[in-house]
Amino acid sequence: MLVAALVAASTALLPTQAPGAKPPARIVSTSPSITETLFALGLGGRVVGVSSYCRFPEQVTKLPRVGTFLKPDAEIIAQLRPDLVVIHAGPNQVPRQLAALHIATVTVDSGTLASVYSTTKAIGTAAGVATKADALVADIQRRLDAVRVASAKHPQRRVLVIVGRQPGTLTDLIAVGRGSYLSDLVTLAGGVNVLSDPSLPEYPRVSMESIVRLAPDVIVDAGDMGETVEEHKRRQPITEGLWKQQVNVKAARSGDVHAVTSDAFVVPGPRVVEAAETMANWIAAVDLRGVTR
Repeated sequence: MLVAALVAASTALLPTQAPGAKPPARIVSTSPSITETLFALGLGGRVVGVSSYCRFPEQVTKLPRVGTFLKPDAEIIAQLRPDLVVIHAGPNQVPRQLAALHIATVTVDSGTLASVYSTTKAIGTAAGVATKADALVADIQRRLDAVRVASAKHPQRRVLVIVGRQPGTLTDLIAVGRGSYLSDLVTLAGGVNVLSDPSLPEYPRVSMESIVRLAPDVIVDAGDMGETVEEHKRRQPITEGLWKQQVNVKAARSGDVHAVTSDAFVVPGPRVVEAAETMANWIAAVDLRGVTR
């Protein structure tokens, strides 16, 4: 469920910085997507705390942890003496608690491709680097447009994306419905999400019998990645081996099951281009990895 939670959506409150205000010098991030955006904007040197799940870039592993993005710890955050905390909306009282301590916060989007752009601009505005944020968004959009154009030249393929399951098995499967970051990437990369029916929840549970019936051409499995890059790579052949045993599943028979080894697939942030290029290679056999720079 962690992967599904990482890409779950929330609402946005876009901040403004008062004219002449001093840019924040100590920033706390409460999610992986926020952290990656801060570093992509050149603000890594100002980051003094990150969430429990932040792993990229590598230097964040040495920073203090302030809890999960669903449950940040206001007390730990306050001890870091930040002048800006970037959070996602959620079922907690952290914004109110920090406001009582006169600590500035900004609440940003999460969970869709559009949120990558809005979050980048919101953080850029709050941190005093709005021009740099606009440039980063424009670059991401340019590169994603290149992926979209190249993928559109090929026949669409039906895609199933798995984001949760019992480790080491193909049971308790949780897939991606419409409206999420990963569903957006499937469409951009020339695919059709087999679970895009609007009557389905954003992250529906699916049985193997349903998968056989849906007959996806491609399966992307991000459901059992592990916690480190080394673990991602170690589990890749294990995951793909599990699917190869499912001879009644179309994608398994054709060898079109791909185990995800990059957090870029489950962290809606600046590395979205990396995920989109890889997805396009899997779905449309378009190899743009590194070409769009």
